[in-house]
Amino acid sequence: MTENHLFYNRLMKAVKQSGKSMNCIERELGYTRNALNNYKNGTEPSGSRLVELAQYFKIYPEYLIGKTDKVYPIHFARAFQQLRDDQKMEILKISQEWGNSKIINSQKERKTY
Repeated sequence: MTENHLFYNRLMKAVKQSGKSMNCIERELGYTRNALNNYKNGTEPSGSRLVELAQYFKIYPEYLIGKTDKVYPIHFARAFQQLRDDQKMEILKISQEWGNSKIINSQKERKTY
């Protein structure tokens, strides 16, 4: 991956992971047709467009321009949605056990006063 095409390659990866077409994304963002494809030649977006794209894909702008390899901020809802049902059930079980222990501990603390 060449440095001058890093933005485009990372953008295309985000597009692919979104499951949407570039034309669909361009329409949703109000861009002209092929606006995203125009970055193929190695140019980078303006600052405002960079932020807009990063917000759309819920990724770091710094990732898109190659300043970091960390892609996503911690986004628990998104991470949860990507889990299988059995994994979600395991999280539910752990959460319920944690919640029950908190309730029991708070009740014990109230009784000691």
